[in-house]
Amino acid sequence: MAGAKRNSLPSVDRTIMVLEFIAQCKRGCSVSEISRSLALPKSSTFLVLATLVDRGYLKKSAETDKYYFGINLVKLSRKVLANLDLRDIARPFINSLMKKTGLVVHLAVLAETEAVLVDRASPRGSFVGADWIGRALDINCSGVGKALVAFLPEDQFNQLIGAKRLAKHNENTIVTLRGLKRDLALVREQGYALDDEEDELGLRCIGTPIFDGEHKTVAAVSVAGTVEDIPLDRVQALAVTLRQTADEISRRFQAVRV
Repeated sequence: MAGAKRNSLPSVDRTIMVLEFIAQCKRGCSVSEISRSLALPKSSTFLVLATLVDRGYLKKSAETDKYYFGINLVKLSRKVLANLDLRDIARPFINSLMKKTGLVVHLAVLAETEAVLVDRASPRGSFVGADWIGRALDINCSGVGKALVAFLPEDQFNQLIGAKRLAKHNENTIVTLRGLKRDLALVREQGYALDDEEDELGLRCIGTPIFDGEHKTVAAVSVAGTVEDIPLDRVQALAVTLRQTADEISRRFQAVRV
């Protein structure tokens, strides 16, 4: 514990203490109650609370001056729970897909403007994406990235794409908005996205979305391998198997989230 204290950041530590304390208060807490109960200076407590209110993680009652959880904290907790559920639900399916195809399988979610890999199943001896868990991929040149954004509402897509310049990894990378929109239209038409050496030369990846009950994309699943593992004449057959897996995960996810 002593080591943990030495490595902790006091301001973050105070913020977590405040959130944990408010979580126990059924009717909210005042600055004085929090400060006194946690033995924190009242001025520091107020600054923590004011910051959390500004960010939407806490709300302050105009009538009682007490603080309670805000909508952003609720949204964040829902996202965490959804992602935890999703990984547990998807894992047997991505393991099965890995065995069927002999390829590396990734599960990804959209985080801000990037696709983040949250789980992986890999055949023995494969080094493709060996250290990619937690890796953020650009949406314009990855199979999971394209799959994650292809079905977004237009206003949400425009907001996302306007927040970050399209990255260029090599000569195959799509770097224009017109080119990306054309490629995403193809994703919607055929049901899968292809990264044809656009992110990394020598590698191909096929991605397809996972939907919730409202047909909103919650994640994407992909198979990845070298160009020898995934020759172009194998893409269609792999895409069919991949879509079947994504549909199974979608149905299971929708069933447990009802």
